[in-house]
Amino acid sequence: MQSSDNGSRERGRFITFEGGEGVGKSTQVRHLAARLGAFHISAVQTREPGGTPKAEALRSFILRGSPESWGVGAEAVLFAAARLDHVNELIAPSIAAGKWVICDRFADSTRAYQGLTGGVDERLIDALEVLALNGQRPDLTIILDMEPETSFARIRKRAQAKGEAADRYEREDFEFHRRLRDNFLSVAENEPERCVVLAADTDEEGLAEVIWTIVKARFPELAEAEQAV
Repeated sequence: MQSSDNGSRERGRFITFEGGEGVGKSTQVRHLAARLGAFHISAVQTREPGGTPKAEALRSFILRGSPESWGVGAEAVLFAAARLDHVNELIAPSIAAGKWVICDRFADSTRAYQGLTGGVDERLIDALEVLALNGQRPDLTIILDMEPETSFARIRKRAQAKGEAADRYEREDFEFHRRLRDNFLSVAENEPERCVVLAADTDEEGLAEVIWTIVKARFPELAEAEQAV
């Protein structure tokens, strides 16, 4: 990023990828970060839950299914605790330093999983979001949309290739994932100025090109970066 006229570094951008299991979020995070890097824009790739040592420890605890007996309300609090550390230790400092942050999941996932699907009181979700985000809302959220049957086929193929067991959310039934998909679409409908929904059941490279076109249109400074290369 360029320095502003007063000598201070301009604020970076914050882009999040959301959607159900197996839709290709982490793959598109890598594509976008690489594309930004080609134009000499420093991009931090991160994920939720996770992104910092403390948040990664909570990620492991949550995805093993350890908090299930505590209920979805307690689980939402754990996600918020991980997010608060992630925001304070990585996201906010990176953006302040002029870096772009590209995150695989963020607060919309808590709203979709624990709130809309899990039934956590919306007032609790709202309060946790205010606390954990600490003013750091995404500039753009790309929601990757896919039929659960298609995403499950991807999940099974990925698990077989890596020899890994599915995590607790990947083990949920089709009905859960159909409701989850609807919930992400509801998030996009409620915040159309921030969210863009894209069909994810397409080829990886083609989807990356569509995403890059959307990002360039959203952030005019990218046109300057392209001209400078």
